[in-house]
Amino acid sequence: MNQHRLPLDLASLLAEQQMLVVDGGLSNEVEAQGATLATQLWSARLLLDNPELIKRAHRAYFDAGADVAITASYQASLEGFAAIGVSEQQALELIKRSVSLAREAADEHCHERAGAGVRPLVAGSVGPYGAYLADGSEYSGDYTISEPLLKAFHRPRIDALLDAGVDILAIETQPSFSEVVTLVRLLEDYPQARAWVTFSARNGSDINDGTPIAECAAWLDEQPQVVALGVNCTQPEFISSLLGQLSPHTCKPLVVYPNSGEHYDAQSKCWSPTAAPDSAGLSQHISKWYALGARLIGGCCRTTPSDIATIAAARSVLPPAPISSRREPTP
Repeated sequence: MNQHRLPLDLASLLAEQQMLVVDGGLSNEVEAQGATLATQLWSARLLLDNPELIKRAHRAYFDAGADVAITASYQASLEGFAAIGVSEQQALELIKRSVSLAREAADEHCHERAGAGVRPLVAGSVGPYGAYLADGSEYSGDYTISEPLLKAFHRPRIDALLDAGVDILAIETQPSFSEVVTLVRLLEDYPQARAWVTFSARNGSDINDGTPIAECAAWLDEQPQVVALGVNCTQPEFISSLLGQLSPHTCKPLVVYPNSGEHYDAQSKCWSPTAAPDSAGLSQHISKWYALGARLIGGCCRTTPSDIATIAAARSVLPPAPISSRREPTP
């Protein structure tokens, strides 16, 4: 691990910039550029086959107004790469490449727009074990693996992401509370590491394994290396309720980056609309989510640079941060 990198001070950053805009769906943006992702490695395969597409996708989101890029390492693992004949050392280098591609895109964006906005951040994606299985269980948490094996699975990717210099880990799309507990315990081996944790949710109160999200928030609020928490890859219609469940149980910033509202079929690996398209998109929700405590807002699957541009525009007219009604941290 890069032991010389200082921990990200997210609270100070948010004191200067009332809300950070997270990027949108990486997979659909590289597909829009011609990539085919019908493999178990999903967009992580492009780290090997066509890294330039990933860099261009990151750049599109930065140019749209994103302050934070999430790396293409969600489905990257030693086991997943080994299945296509990639050695352990090469797999680790590919995971590190996910960071350098996002960093290069950020640097190019900053070079062209000197002095505009905050320095972009790079968040290292740590997806759930179910993403490696690629059988749909990442959306349910319906898998069983012991804590030692789970730590052994996640450790090499976390090593590589931190060594490559991510600003923060994005422990994201987590369907299982028990897996999050294991991951947060693993962070103790990396004292300098900071992370946000976001769950995928089945409704307005429970994460996908059925655990009440309020229970998750209360536990995470006591974990010093977790600097923000929230929800991602969940239908927008549930987000306000979920934020309402989270807020009373944490004093930490909340993170939301929902999907487009479409439904994913794990068997066909296709997305389909669940209702008539909403022409207002995510922009109609931003002020309400902000009022409920969301301080990092973006998009997940099926959202585009256009969606991120509307979020960035909505930020410009937000009022000053409201006085929080959330409880104060325990001394």
